[in-house]
Amino acid sequence: MRRTALTTLTLAAALLGTQPATAVAEDGWEPAPSTPWDVAAGVRCDFPVHGEPVVDEVVRRVLSTYPDGSERRVAYKGDLVIRVTNTETGAAHDADASGSAVVEYRRDGSQLWAVHGPVFVGVGAGQGTLPRGLYIVDGVYTMDISATGYKAVHLVRGATDDLCARID
Repeated sequence: MRRTALTTLTLAAALLGTQPATAVAEDGWEPAPSTPWDVAAGVRCDFPVHGEPVVDEVVRRVLSTYPDGSERRVAYKGDLVIRVTNTETGAAHDADASGSAVVEYRRDGSQLWAVHGPVFVGVGAGQGTLPRGLYIVDGVYTMDISATGYKAVHLVRGATDDLCARID
């Protein structure tokens, strides 16, 4: 896993146009827990959905900060499985979102994600390059999230898994 994390951070740094972090040892990593969530029918899927982590070992490490100390680039890694449930029918799917990412937090509130592996992505109607839905996006890609929340996913190599279809 350590070799994969180092390779992922190097790849992510290359995608962001930065140098790989020299201090990628296990020290400095801190938990980055996910919280349960609910979305109403029509927001992501045609039905109401509940999501909650069933495995959550995600950690984060601040790679760089702005002069005022606020976070500029943060690396994330670790096992994450999210149980996504159609609350009308009870149908559920455990989605593996155990990818790694380096996220650049921009001053205007936008973000640039450089990702390797599966990550959970929710998209509202007209709010992304993917149709409205819940997805596991897997592979090597970037996701540019505008200050208004528009998500532009640019796959270098990979695929999307429509979670709404899995629990319909």
